[in-house]
Amino acid sequence: MRVHGPASSGWLLVALCAATGAYCLLRMRSGVEEQRRAAGGEALMGFGMAAMAVPAAAFTPPSWAWPVYAAVFGAAGLHALWAARASARHLHHLVGAGAMVHMAVTAAASPGHGHGGSGVPLLTGALLLYFTGYVLVTGVRLVPAATAAVTGGPAGWGDRPELARACRLSMGMAMVAMLLTM
Repeated sequence: MRVHGPASSGWLLVALCAATGAYCLLRMRSGVEEQRRAAGGEALMGFGMAAMAVPAAAFTPPSWAWPVYAAVFGAAGLHALWAARASARHLHHLVGAGAMVHMAVTAAASPGHGHGGSGVPLLTGALLLYFTGYVLVTGVRLVPAATAAVTGGPAGWGDRPELARACRLSMGMAMVAMLLTM
């Protein structure tokens, strides 16, 4: 799954995902255990998305990289499935990991060709619908959180809910962009 089209948009996607992953690493220093756990998975997702979004003109990964991506995100999906027993919030992480596995498997099966012009397959279309809805809902929820945070007093970098939502929103938008390139 290489980002096709102008290289500048691919590099912007790489920068967005890498910056989001870096902030999620900072969030792992939170005093709240649930925040730390969520931030670790989100950091993995951000850096994985950044690596997968590198424009094909700049770097073509070796053929073994795609199965490695699929295995890493498959393991992350299993972890999210296990965590979903305690909280349904982890189901989103499961869908995100599944989307990453889907993109890696698609790229491995057809490197550099996406879906070969066959239209939008059912799974890709379903993932696009899910992440588009997620972006819209998260964006709406972000506005009240940002307003409340301004009046709520200081919080540590890892415990700012509006920043965590903004990171999730940016990763959701990046996922939509990546799925559109398939």
